[in-house]
Formats: sequence, structure tokens, C-alpha cells
Amino acid sequence: MPWVILFVSAVLEAVWATALGASDGLSEPVASVVFFVAVVLSMIGLSRAAKHIPIGVAYAVWTGTGAALTVTWAMATGTEEASVLKVLFLAGVIGCIAGLRLSKPGPPGNGPAPRSPEDRPDTAAAPQQTP
Repeated sequence: MPWVILFVSAVLEAVWATALGASDGLSEPVASVVFFVAVVLSMIGLSRAAKHIPIGVAYAVWTGTGAALTVTWAMATGTEEASVLKVLFLAGVIGCIAGLRLSKPGPPGNGPAPRSPEDRPDTAAAPQQTP
């Protein structure tokens, strides 16, 4: 379910990015409202998904998917010119997103072990000296 939420949030990212472009500097009321609603919902979805998906992967998938959808929508509606190179590079972005989705997290213990406050020299209690 976190991946579904993340994907929906990425779609909402494309919605708010498109609405932002259509808002004419937030001066168009309907596009501005769509922007604000979509950006809030998109961020809520990203934060919920990031509870279950590492934030680096979640953010990369969210931004990559949102960006690819935004460009695809712009090309489909004629707002932006389509080209073979754009389609090729968008396919590369989508391939990278799929790779992140299919990748498994590394085994536990591959990073530095968390340190307790007692183990850290900057927070360890100094021995008390009597004058």
C-alpha cells in the first residue's frame, strides 16, 4: 500500500506542477486552488509513504515520477514540444524509477551502528573532580 500512496502522490505532484504553470504566478484563481490542494495532498502522501519506504528512495521515485508525468502531459497537450530525445530520456527516468521500486534494501548492518549518548564523547558525562 505505501507504493500505491507514493504513486498517487507523484501523480498529484504532476497535477500541482501543471497547475502552477497554468496559474500565471498564482493570479488565476482556479489553477491556484488546484495547485494548493494538490501540493498539500501530495506532501501528505509522500510523508505517509516515507514511513514505510526509505526517504531517499521515496523522494527519488516521487520526484522522478512526478517530473516524467508532468513532461508527458505537457507534450501530450501540446504545451511542450515532443522529441525523440525527450521520449528516450523520459524512458530512462521511468526505467530508473522501476529499478528503485524493484531493488531490495540492503541487509541490516550495512551502515554505521547507531551510537547511544553514553558512547559519544561529546555527550558522555565527565568525571567529577572535587576541588
